[in-house]
Amino acid sequence: MAAEEAMDTEQDQEILVHQDTKQKLADERKEEGNQLYKLKNYREALAKYTEAIDLCPQCASFYGNRSACYLMLGQPRQALEDSKTATSLDPLFVKGWSRLAKCSVMLGDTVTARQAMQRAGGNDSDQEKRNLDVLERFKEETMNSLNTKDHRRALYCLDKCLEIATHSLPLKALRAECLAFLGRYAEASEAANGVLTLDNMNADAIYVRGLCLYYEDNVDRAFSHFQQVLRFAPDHGKAKEAYKKAKQLKLKKEEGNTAFKAGQLDNALKLYSEALEIDPLNRTTNSKLYFNRATVQSKLANLDQSIEDCTKAIELDTNYVKAYLRRAKSYMDTEQYEEAVRDYEHVFKTDKSNREYRQLLQNAKLELRKSKRKDYYKVLGIDKNANEEEIKKAYRKRAMIHHPDRHSGATEQEKKDHETKFKEVGEAYAILSDEKKRRAYDSGQDLDDMGGGHGFQDIDPNTIFQSFFGGGGMGGGGMPGGGAQHFSFGPGGGQSFSFHFG
Repeated sequence: MAAEEAMDTEQDQEILVHQDTKQKLADERKEEGNQLYKLKNYREALAKYTEAIDLCPQCASFYGNRSACYLMLGQPRQALEDSKTATSLDPLFVKGWSRLAKCSVMLGDTVTARQAMQRAGGNDSDQEKRNLDVLERFKEETMNSLNTKDHRRALYCLDKCLEIATHSLPLKALRAECLAFLGRYAEASEAANGVLTLDNMNADAIYVRGLCLYYEDNVDRAFSHFQQVLRFAPDHGKAKEAYKKAKQLKLKKEEGNTAFKAGQLDNALKLYSEALEIDPLNRTTNSKLYFNRATVQSKLANLDQSIEDCTKAIELDTNYVKAYLRRAKSYMDTEQYEEAVRDYEHVFKTDKSNREYRQLLQNAKLELRKSKRKDYYKVLGIDKNANEEEIKKAYRKRAMIHHPDRHSGATEQEKKDHETKFKEVGEAYAILSDEKKRRAYDSGQDLDDMGGGHGFQDIDPNTIFQSFFGGGGMGGGGMPGGGAQHFSFGPGGGQSFSFHFG
């Protein structure tokens, strides 16, 4: 029995000697690490502190020193783990708590940072305290902005956050999401890829990549990204919502297209309108939906609505050539030629080698030039395809209405107005009854520049009137070969005249 006790004592002594030796070696490695740290040789210092930890894994200060190395090497996640281990081994290790607070701020975890600062007992620097205060404020403003869909303000606040929380993957992923909502898809994808470089299973970053694909109308690839997120994180609410909207939008758009192709225009109009209600933030798809609806409106002869939808499509996609062309056509159909010229000029600038665009622009400019002249067809109240007999009939009617002799008892202003209209009626007939002049007028030529120097300013409306009705005016006269017609004007038939139709 005594012999056994002696053996146990010897073993205990050997263990104590071994532990003392390991502690001594660990302290030596720590000191070597400290010297390397002072020389800013952090990687070699890190290796020494790791050796010390391997020799004595229950020493809090070793973890604290290695944590400091990780911070200097820009690795706050590893530094955070060592700080947590250090403070768990020694809850009174003030430097450990301070370092844990700093790591948490860099990673954007304000809750843990605030708790660690409290455990440090106010030993953190004033700068660290200010950083945490600023980070908390901008994180709160970020969430408030997101709740009100103010993504531009949220992006600003996130940038401020990341000036302090430089290594926060959640904040970086949230920033990428804001960029996507703002239509800055290339930047959003790049930001999300940056997160995935550090964490290739990051569900938030994969969700943002899917969101960008969805907003760029690459729906099938977006589906695969959302599905991948939901495999990693089945409760990812944003991915669920985006996936649901993407499926609804694709289905509704396809239903609208099917109805349009089947000639069911009213139904197509309804379906496109319903699709536009699904996701107001999907600029690319909504731009196409507005264009599709504009096409339907045009076919239904709702030209003003078609123009309005084209404008909305262009607001969402300023490079949407089809929308410019559709709007320009509607402008032409509604005789808004200046607007049509503006749209065709924009389209032509995108491809100056396109003959069709050039011709459309020339046609619009011609119609604009023509629109600035008197519309003789409107003056006579006839269609642009009216024949010779229709032109004569219209002239007879309008000339009789506006002849000055008929309005001798009117006010001076009324007389002046009818004289002007009588002259315009004569001009209109002189141009449209002459085949050569009508052709020139229809082509947009300036009649004053035609050969012979005889424009409409040389036209005497009374001469034209006499050629139809004979005599010098409304008071009488005759024209050979016609049947006499008698008319009375004025109160009580006080004025009367007769003329012969030619």
